[in-house]
Amino acid sequence: MSEFFSERLGATGINKHYLLGHDAAAALLVDGRLVAAVEEERLNREKKTTDFPTNAIDWCLNEAGITFDEVDLFAFPWNWTPQVLEEIQDGIRNSPMREDAKTRLMGDMADLFDQVVSHEAILADFAARTGHRPDPAKVRFVPHHLAHATTGYYLAGMKDSAFLVSDGRAERFSTLTGEIRDGKITVFEDSVIGAQYSMGTLFSSITRFLGFVPNNDEYKVMGLAGYTTPPTPNPFVEHLLTLHADGRYSFTKPLQTDNLHSHDALFEEYFGPFEDTLAYKARVAAAAQQMLNVATAHQVSHLEKRTDLDRLLFEGGVALNCLNNTPLFEGSRFEDMQVSFGASDTGITIGAAAHAWLNHPGTGPADILAAAAPVTPYVGPAYDDAAIEEALEGFAGRVMVSRLDDDEVVEQVARLLTEKVVIGWFEGRIEHGPRALGHRSILANPGFDDIKDIINTRVKHREPFRPFAPLVLEEQAPKIFDMGRKTSSPYMTFVFPVRDDYRDRIPGAVHVDGTSRIQTLTDEGTPRLTALLRRFTELTDVPCLINTSFNVAGEPIVCTPTDALNCFMGTEIDYLVLGNHLIAKS
Repeated sequence: MSEFFSERLGATGINKHYLLGHDAAAALLVDGRLVAAVEEERLNREKKTTDFPTNAIDWCLNEAGITFDEVDLFAFPWNWTPQVLEEIQDGIRNSPMREDAKTRLMGDMADLFDQVVSHEAILADFAARTGHRPDPAKVRFVPHHLAHATTGYYLAGMKDSAFLVSDGRAERFSTLTGEIRDGKITVFEDSVIGAQYSMGTLFSSITRFLGFVPNNDEYKVMGLAGYTTPPTPNPFVEHLLTLHADGRYSFTKPLQTDNLHSHDALFEEYFGPFEDTLAYKARVAAAAQQMLNVATAHQVSHLEKRTDLDRLLFEGGVALNCLNNTPLFEGSRFEDMQVSFGASDTGITIGAAAHAWLNHPGTGPADILAAAAPVTPYVGPAYDDAAIEEALEGFAGRVMVSRLDDDEVVEQVARLLTEKVVIGWFEGRIEHGPRALGHRSILANPGFDDIKDIINTRVKHREPFRPFAPLVLEEQAPKIFDMGRKTSSPYMTFVFPVRDDYRDRIPGAVHVDGTSRIQTLTDEGTPRLTALLRRFTELTDVPCLINTSFNVAGEPIVCTPTDALNCFMGTEIDYLVLGNHLIAKS
């Protein structure tokens, strides 16, 4: 497949992200319950891999103790049909390209469909990679945006909800709205917006224009947006974005979805020639952020008039723009808004599996009721003491190990964190999704002014302008952060202002604009990490801990004990907790 893209479509800019997404993963439901899910990158160690998730599939089956023959349904989170191909080719025919270029691209797209993305091609690839060809009667191809919507619905406990899905593109569209009632999806067809007006793709184009990696570094643009206010007037809002009365939006210059450079000249017309300076990048980032906020608020304003439901699900890659999520919710009439830990393409295998199960004739209301509970993100691989000890043998003579019980881990690590140290924290099953949520995390004391610079330069090797997120006890969060109508944020998907009385107490976790992207903790969700934060606060009167992903820039979050040890030894992390092992460098 990779050869096809590089040899046949490289010159067009079309890549696997365009047609097959990114963040390859696998998930397994048994009787409606999520028993295993993991991203392929955690296992093959290739960040945001688009490779076939062979390792992830094997691990899910092994975790459940089953074989392919015992699987009742196989679900894929894309549905490329001949009708979709015809619509794509119609778009090429009507494009301003030269006729010879149109002919060549249409032929390439037809071959791509036949060889890579058609149902038959996907099943053939599955058989080639796994040695098993599913019975076609057991296979479900779930439209990409419906997989996203079902991910949010399933992970939030399957309560009737309105939804907004927005990302780079699905098979045809970039965003849509609708409802889910009793597990059945209704798409508001007049809300769909085509890929040529994709907010996700436009934001990726801006990300690339600013010198970052598209489909990967959009969060850096969010971080930059906090360094200034949007320009007035904002050319993105005044000249590029057009809001329509039906709740949709468009761009005065449509995107070329196969070319992330298509708007570079327009960006320079708006903001002047590109400058590799913080001030220039921040000005563009703030303008882009405001445009995204305005567009999604317009969609939600129309959606809330179409539905009588009081719960909103926001899914898709654009939902990871946490700067947008808080004002989006606060400006709506919805009583609750959820953004799941699987909002990006990491989670759509969960949604596809849940969609197939919910729509299976054998699934009844009692089955749905039995499985209707919020799902934990800790559904990936775990490693016992024997696996940790085996990994440690490979580092003999290079590390010093203390073996502790749970209470000793909490006490000793809390005391270490009273100092200016950085600690790798590894426990239990790895979290699913793009955020480190306390099972594969790097922890530090936010009470030190320079702790952010220490982690960025000595450990993470990343840009100094990027902020760090704090852990906070759920019951304490509203006292420290202005959370508005929200009472929790367990997945780092919302940003809140830090209250004035606490900004000087947690300076290492406060962004330049006075906000933080928080993770709220409970005893039920993360018992040992919550106990650590409680003890740390008792010792220091600092109510938060810095939590950032356990990795260095460009690498996936660590998965195995060996991954953690390699990261520990290759950086200036001071201590490492592996389960009940406290480790220092010799």
